[in-house]
Amino acid sequence: MMGKKRILICVTAGIAIYKVVDVVSRLVKKGYELEIIMTEAATKLISPLVFETMGNCLVHTDMFHNGHHYEVEHIEIAKRADLCLIAPATANTIAKLANGVADNLLTSTLLAYTKDTFVAIAMNTNMLNNIATVNNVNILKKRGFKFINSNVGYLACNTYGDGRLAEPIEIVEEIDRYFIKKDLIGKKVIVTAGPTIERIDPVRYITNDSSGKMGYAIAESAYNRGAEVVLVSGPSKLNISEGIKKIDITTNNELKKSIENEFNNADVLIMAAAPCDFRVKEQSKEKIKRKEENLLLELIPNEDILSYFGKIKGKRLVIGFAAESNNLIENSKRKLENKNVDYIIANNITEKDAGFNVDTNKVKIISKDEIIDLPLMLKSEVANKILDLI
Repeated sequence: MMGKKRILICVTAGIAIYKVVDVVSRLVKKGYELEIIMTEAATKLISPLVFETMGNCLVHTDMFHNGHHYEVEHIEIAKRADLCLIAPATANTIAKLANGVADNLLTSTLLAYTKDTFVAIAMNTNMLNNIATVNNVNILKKRGFKFINSNVGYLACNTYGDGRLAEPIEIVEEIDRYFIKKDLIGKKVIVTAGPTIERIDPVRYITNDSSGKMGYAIAESAYNRGAEVVLVSGPSKLNISEGIKKIDITTNNELKKSIENEFNNADVLIMAAAPCDFRVKEQSKEKIKRKEENLLLELIPNEDILSYFGKIKGKRLVIGFAAESNNLIENSKRKLENKNVDYIIANNITEKDAGFNVDTNKVKIISKDEIIDLPLMLKSEVANKILDLI
């Protein structure tokens, strides 16, 4: 929940308006208070009653309505909001804002609004790339408007290109990020995530079970809190914010080299990846053919990457992970000491909803001085508990 932050949502007449209903629903579920203005043209596409019901809020559509005028609405609405979101933002409304036109309730309110405004663009590709629209967008950017860029995809006009409204989850994430306290500004955080792979032959490999969800959650949360984030990731299907520098790796050796390249000017290293402890002694250059007899693979230890960086960390904060199936505290404390790290995030992988490939985790944060026992929670929540250590 984001407390009682009030968002003014300005809805214009773009065909992507149906997505904004989902945005409204998601924001309400997160605890935001809403107030909505629709242009007259927007009401031709979706009834204001839909937004009023989904947003559990007032929906304003006309500056000169038949109701009571006990306040100067476009001024008072502007005063009440902590943030404004224009979605979908059409070329017409963007042009009006850039040139100070105030010919309806929405544009009049925005002209009186003094806090930050997010603009979620949605329009035809040619309209978006027209020099008039480009100039208008640049004018608004210079004035401090924050743009939520459109996506590339199939548009309602049966063309393929830029101009597709960002997905509701992307828009809501931008708003969430805006209200999060930026307490990590000036910090550079390296986060590792996902598994590494060690080849047996061109077809087969050994690896560890890891979706990367914990590491990605940490990287995302650190970025939201203002840090410069480098995510070094093994193979994963997860997405990450564009503002995060992502380095894709496969092997342990690539993992180590990628961290080394960023380590000198980093403040924090969080090793949430699941690197292979072993590799085959002799990797076959050709596919090993199936035979009736057993196939024996000789495995040799990989370099201990966490220990390597723990020994050269200096004043940097280094945080490791311990995924254990037994003797959780004992094994984690030994790892903390042997690898010379500041914290170990320990979890019992045999516990329900706390192992691999799930969205929740139950961990103990172990340092030389204490053990913090966290209950089962979302990995995004665990991520912020870990980042509080910084």
